[in-house]
Amino acid sequence: MNNSIDKSPVAPTSIRMNRDLTLLPGPVLVVEDEAFAQLRLRDVLMSLGYPAEALVFVNSIAEARTVLREQPFAMALIDIGLPDGSGIDLIGILHKHDPALPILVISAWSTEQVIVDALQAGATGYVLKERDEIEISLSIQSALRGGAPIDPFVAKHILKLIGAGGPRQEKPVPQPARQDVGCALTSREIEILSLVSRGLSNREIAETLTLSRLTVACHVKNIYKKLAVSSRTQAVFEARSHGLLP
Repeated sequence: MNNSIDKSPVAPTSIRMNRDLTLLPGPVLVVEDEAFAQLRLRDVLMSLGYPAEALVFVNSIAEARTVLREQPFAMALIDIGLPDGSGIDLIGILHKHDPALPILVISAWSTEQVIVDALQAGATGYVLKERDEIEISLSIQSALRGGAPIDPFVAKHILKLIGAGGPRQEKPVPQPARQDVGCALTSREIEILSLVSRGLSNREIAETLTLSRLTVACHVKNIYKKLAVSSRTQAVFEARSHGLLP
């Protein structure tokens, strides 16, 4: 459900004092189609001091274009895999309209070309969805301060590219990473999938790994998406067929 917004253009404003940030600029646009991830980001942003009315959630590029015509934003959090295209295209639109806008990618996509394309399009930072709430919160705060928060895993990929002489010239469109499941799943996702294969519930996995249930649920949704499945049983079967589980 998207937040209702004022139809008249309103310039971004600093909305609330915070112990870490002198002022929190708002409103914030969040482009994310997964309900679990939306809820998780809402909790993170509100823990920073943002009121609910300063947060605008949309599920697609088309919806983002609509709200962008109605009001400006002080920050954008963008997923890469969206129902109607790649978030990279939206990043390019946002950056062209406002080159100073902080744009933080929060995505499960971790392939080298996608990362580089997102940064070249104008993203100011890139963090993986698998990170816990504290790490995501710190990345958001860094972006708000004018920093360029880069996930350590992402930074490793970038350094590899530099060492190899730069990215490939072709620009593949991000697709659900079924063609190379072993590379697509992160170590944390494989760890969670292993516990799923043992019959543990999300609550039991959260207790075992000292994670929040919401974080585990988000990982499970990402696993389903990457394996192109819709149940725990199918996920385990696919993982075993690719040699990811015994």
